[in-house]
Amino acid sequence: MKKNISIVGSGLVGSLLSIYLAKRGHNVNLFERRPDMRKTSISAGKSINLALSDRGFRGLIGAGLADDIREIAIPMYGRQIHHSDGSESYQPYGKEGQAIYSVSRGGINMKLMDLAESMENIKIHFNHRCTDVDLKNTTSSFVDESTGAAIVDKADMVFGADGAFSPVRMSMMTKTDSFNYSQTYLEHAYKELVIPPAADGSFQMNKNALHIWPRKSFMLIALPNLDGSFTCTLFLELKGEVSFEKLKDDESITAFFKQHFPDAVALMPSLLTDFNTNPTSLLVTVRCYPWTYQDKVALIGDAAHAIVPFFGQGMNCGFEDCVVLDEMIAQFGEDWQSVLNAYQIARKPNGDAVAQLALNNFIEMRDKTGDPKFLLRKKIEARIAAENPSFLSMYAQVTFSPHITYDSAYKAGQKHDAYLEQLADIPNVFDLWNTPQVQALIQSLLLV
Repeated sequence: MKKNISIVGSGLVGSLLSIYLAKRGHNVNLFERRPDMRKTSISAGKSINLALSDRGFRGLIGAGLADDIREIAIPMYGRQIHHSDGSESYQPYGKEGQAIYSVSRGGINMKLMDLAESMENIKIHFNHRCTDVDLKNTTSSFVDESTGAAIVDKADMVFGADGAFSPVRMSMMTKTDSFNYSQTYLEHAYKELVIPPAADGSFQMNKNALHIWPRKSFMLIALPNLDGSFTCTLFLELKGEVSFEKLKDDESITAFFKQHFPDAVALMPSLLTDFNTNPTSLLVTVRCYPWTYQDKVALIGDAAHAIVPFFGQGMNCGFEDCVVLDEMIAQFGEDWQSVLNAYQIARKPNGDAVAQLALNNFIEMRDKTGDPKFLLRKKIEARIAAENPSFLSMYAQVTFSPHITYDSAYKAGQKHDAYLEQLADIPNVFDLWNTPQVQALIQSLLLV
């Protein structure tokens, strides 16, 4: 039976969800707080490039958009590490040909909106800020930001795809019993910067890599754009000896970048303008449960599991939510109580796992990518993978193996780490590779 479904939030996940639901014959109203980004410039600072991996493509394939998105994506086959001494090293992400893809948040969102609006049973309402949701009656209250008018929408179901600070989730928190919720901020924040293309329009660095300047407690990263530029993001503590609070004027900003990122600052003519103009944004992890209310309301994407961006899995995880929800609809049909319950049971452990993976990867990116022992572990892991094609590192399981859940990859990765640490502790481990001691550890790792 067709349902009238309201989705609060027409961002990446909300737009994709609307397409999945419309393809199953439901009528969908999408409510978006912001104006139409295809017609109005959205303020800077929230446009961090996204890393699209196999899980995300799986979601786009279901919507029929994978080929369109590949046309606006740039493959990144590994990390290009810019060390403090000016040297560089390269760490491939996977086997030859495997890549994650740099995509513009706005670019992919606009493609999803275009497809949604092309479907006769989807309508997007812009400038609608959600103020409340009546869970029992599935009515949502909005303020039209362009007119100030109060609007009430009645639906059969409501999905909250409205981000880390979700009003739909707030209604669930305040109107139900035993709702668990936590939000945790990092001591770090981020600021977006730009490396423009060269005078001839070419890329000034390797375009097929994610560039990282790891500096122990902070880092700079850069992802390529189709126009030859790189979107850079500085991750730095808010307070402390080396922090945003110390960068108070042009002199301190310039001195900081010249000291820590001299090769990057040479490529950033608009550094001071970008730094002083773009906001300093916070980094939050959100955990909550339950994600659903009866057969009426459900959270999805960041509204259910907002994570920090350091594993590049926020969008991919949200898209996978849509895939799993669609699989549950296929399994349970019109029994929406079972659909939503099975969805949250399947996804909650994976939301928790990917949140922890993202936090762990921040430490790896800013601190370990330049550490000799970490690099040794990566070489050991690569040799094991080369000699045992069925072996998948935790990174490969997360990034290139959508059939493996985040939760399973996280648990396997913890066990892998223990064996890799033991192998890296063996002096001249490659000279001793075929000895019983080393081979026993490798076999134990392969059995994980």
